[in-house]
Amino acid sequence: MSFPFPFPIYLGFSFFGCFNMPCSTFHDQGAGDSGKSTIFKQIKLLFQSGFDESELKSYIPVIHANVYQAIKILHDGSKELAQNETDPSKYVISSENKDIGEKFSEIGGRLNYPCLTRDLAQEIETLWKDAAIQETYARGNELQVPDCAHYFMENLQRLSDANYIPTKEDILYARVRTTGVVEIQFSPVGENKKSGEVYRLFDVGGQRNERRKWIHLFEGVTAVIFCAAISEYDQTLFEDENKNRMVETKELFEWVLKQPCFEKTSFMLFLNKFDIFEKKVLKVPLSVCEWFKDYQPVSTGKQEIEHAYEFVKKKFEELYYQSTTPDRVDRVFKTYRTTALDQKLVKKTFKLVDETLRRRNLLEAGLL
Repeated sequence: MSFPFPFPIYLGFSFFGCFNMPCSTFHDQGAGDSGKSTIFKQIKLLFQSGFDESELKSYIPVIHANVYQAIKILHDGSKELAQNETDPSKYVISSENKDIGEKFSEIGGRLNYPCLTRDLAQEIETLWKDAAIQETYARGNELQVPDCAHYFMENLQRLSDANYIPTKEDILYARVRTTGVVEIQFSPVGENKKSGEVYRLFDVGGQRNERRKWIHLFEGVTAVIFCAAISEYDQTLFEDENKNRMVETKELFEWVLKQPCFEKTSFMLFLNKFDIFEKKVLKVPLSVCEWFKDYQPVSTGKQEIEHAYEFVKKKFEELYYQSTTPDRVDRVFKTYRTTALDQKLVKKTFKLVDETLRRRNLLEAGLL
């Protein structure tokens, strides 16, 4: 059963939403840096025609800005750690690289960034390889170092080529803070709109000051996809360094669940950034997050990763049922493990979401 018009879908602060219209709408919501905008770009690559050359080139200044911002954060972070740690020496940049560091700290603080040339890239690469910067990067969770930092630093020469055109992977790693609301239409089964549902996907800003801009989109939503970055349990908010990101996501999820306009809304929970989570959780215990303080490791290696993931999943599921009144228990609730950078996984996940929503539509129409 398909419809002639696309269902709206909202992609914002860590959550998606779907309207009960002759088309499907997802609202993608989640806290800032939850990975929802990366999923938005994956949808464009998977189910639309992707990015043409002009769109690819439009990302060049964004990617160059990501490089300058990341190296500034690392340089300034090393100086801060050198002042505050009991063993400051390992955070002190070598004398031959100090001037380079100051130079890029100044450039990174500008409103407009210069085009990344080979010479500039070589200097940044030299600074990146400085032992103090590497020590600082190891504590990136404390300094708001973006996830894209390592990827771009390892590709500096290519990014600075005079004829550089971003690749699909570059686009996915590029970090642009979402402001306002952006929309695309797609079908999870391909561009042939007759072969399945057509959806409208809205990407909305996740930072606190952006949320007021998408509140009005809630009316009529019948399905929501909430995107939570499970790797950020040891990080603080960009806009409030006293607030843990996972706790903020918990509070947002709880708030969304209790909204009257979602009384009959299906919820699809995307536990995102699993690729980062599985590397981090063996080094940084889940219990550093207040919400997960009762976590107890039971094993090592892959088994421990799965145990930790199931613990986080259970916490969100418990929150869902605690926040769901008896008259709302019949709404659909599904949880998916996702990695926004993994195209195959994103494609598979959206096909599962599509099947779930199509089945619900058929049930409500009395056709199943």
